[in-house]
Amino acid sequence: MFFGAATAQRHREFAVEELPVILVIEDDEGIQSVVEDALTEGGFAPAIAASGEEALTLLKGRLINYRALVTDIGLPGKIDGWEVAEQARQIDPKFPIVYMSGAHAEDWASKGVPNSIMLTKPFAPAQLVTAVSQLLNAGTPPTS
Repeated sequence: MFFGAATAQRHREFAVEELPVILVIEDDEGIQSVVEDALTEGGFAPAIAASGEEALTLLKGRLINYRALVTDIGLPGKIDGWEVAEQARQIDPKFPIVYMSGAHAEDWASKGVPNSIMLTKPFAPAQLVTAVSQLLNAGTPPTS
């Protein structure tokens, strides 16, 4: 019995480690669901945060090896998506960033971090998976 439990635990750990974990910041539950489904179907493991403050706590805690950040711009609280991305890049200067916005997309050129992607809402779920894959396949090393 113990052997079986240990084997099952190792299998779960291996399965989680295989999928790149993508930190998603979105406060709208409907959009969260679409993004989560798209990333899961695209072979990623989404981790959802509803605010910039929550996302920064997760990033700075480094308990999970997040491979990319997908963030809305307008978020509840004091920290918006632009700020989360800037702080993520202070942790790792090459951290892949995908912004999602309807109202703030025009500000991407001046406020977005270099080598990031802006998806203007509404967008097709496949566009999100393509954007994340494109940044990860550009040779960006994982954040430790």
